[in-house]
Amino acid sequence: MPYPKRRQRNCKPSRLSLSDRLDVMNRLEMDFQQIFNAAPDIEASAPGRVNLLGEHTDYNDGFVLPTAIPQQTTVYVGHSPNDRHHFYSAELEEWADVSPSESSPQGFARYIYGCIRVLEQIGYSIPPINLFVTSSVPIGSGLSSSAALEVATLRGLRSLLNLNLDDVKIAQLGQQAEIQYASVSCGILDQMACSLADTEHMLFLDTRTLDRQLLPFPTGAEIVVIDSGVARSLADSSYNQRRAECEEAARQLGVKALRDVSDPQMAESLSDPLRKRARHVINENNRVLKVLEGVSAEAFGELMNASHASLRDDYEVSVPALDQLVDILQNTPGVFGARLTGAGFGGACVALVKGGAGKAIAETVLNHYNNAEHRGDTLVG
Repeated sequence: MPYPKRRQRNCKPSRLSLSDRLDVMNRLEMDFQQIFNAAPDIEASAPGRVNLLGEHTDYNDGFVLPTAIPQQTTVYVGHSPNDRHHFYSAELEEWADVSPSESSPQGFARYIYGCIRVLEQIGYSIPPINLFVTSSVPIGSGLSSSAALEVATLRGLRSLLNLNLDDVKIAQLGQQAEIQYASVSCGILDQMACSLADTEHMLFLDTRTLDRQLLPFPTGAEIVVIDSGVARSLADSSYNQRRAECEEAARQLGVKALRDVSDPQMAESLSDPLRKRARHVINENNRVLKVLEGVSAEAFGELMNASHASLRDDYEVSVPALDQLVDILQNTPGVFGARLTGAGFGGACVALVKGGAGKAIAETVLNHYNNAEHRGDTLVG
């Protein structure tokens, strides 16, 4: 089946008018029709996310505080005319033909196929489909591009096949797709944020109970997200190793998960690196819970600064470029606090800044950071 080559699309959020956005949607539907020789039946989207506090706590049954970002992943879905699934990624210019009986494809297709397979595992019959995906969520920046794809795919299949799935179930299935088919032992943070968060609030989430509430941003503040230019891959990083270390630390402390420990002094009974891993998780959970009490922008920024130091020194998931970018942010006037966001090992940094100053601060920080021969870019702000 022939398909056209496409150019990389800009990963910054759209500021198009409603009529222009409709024009873009119509053009993408035409792209689908050009590729698959048929019109799509449905369209579905999901946003990326940035995590403000609560890093590496979700797979420890802990507390997290993400928000959605403007960038979206959109899928167009229709029925396949034959017995194979057909997937196409506009940004990657990659095509995948997959038999329903195959174990798992590679690349972007494994996330889509994983969503199909986990639906089948709970009893749904999924016919062969055509799926066209386009996304402005940057890949490898710690902003949940994979979770956005999973949630968008599951939303699309829910609409196409009238499946009885609520937004929490969508998130849980997306998590299982990533664990089983992308080999990343992720927690539920990313998928819950992509499925339930919005750009106007912070989403407080208890990852054990899935209790949640939307919180306002600190008064007089907004967020800035800057990509360090250093890409990372969770499956190829030490992410899974960190999870195993946390599980062993919990076992030695005699608790189900590190979420069940609130006193960081308890971690001192462990030997390194378990002591440091547990200390980060315990303190990070306490930082998120502190926000529930209501804090000023200044206090929130201090929590973010402490979070980065903990991720750097105790969890050891930062890299020099992230540390340099965070240092520049933290020392820029108008910035309340900053930290790496996502799993680490590269990706983006998030900062809480004075309201209305985000764009100017991002430009100042990037000029300084990129003069040091980095290739950073503003993603939000």
